[in-house]
Amino acid sequence: MQNETSPIIIWTFISECPIPDDVKDLLVEGEEAIAAYKTLRDSAIFTNKRLIVRDAQGLTGKKVEIYSLPYSSINMWSTENAGRFLDFSAEVELWTRAGHIKINLNKGVDIRKFDKLIANAVLTKK
Repeated sequence: MQNETSPIIIWTFISECPIPDDVKDLLVEGEEAIAAYKTLRDSAIFTNKRLIVRDAQGLTGKKVEIYSLPYSSINMWSTENAGRFLDFSAEVELWTRAGHIKINLNKGVDIRKFDKLIANAVLTKK
């Protein structure tokens, strides 16, 4: 049985990266890619409307699962910066209509920039 506060999914973002060219195929009219992060096997893209996480699967990575999280579904979030000694990752937790999502950020990811991306996305929506 899953604890109500346990994440339904955990993602790891390794570093900021260029926005992939093929993300344009996923965007709707009026949607723009803002930032992208390398994940363990693919990428996560912040747009002006949602967070898209692409997850390559299988040995060849040709099968791709795409998660789409509209910012309007985020009810609350928290950020925890990395500590000093032997703590190399920061954490972001999102509480959404779908459930609780945890994002681990490797040392190279600026937690404050990431926090601001979420804040701008969630708080500036009309």
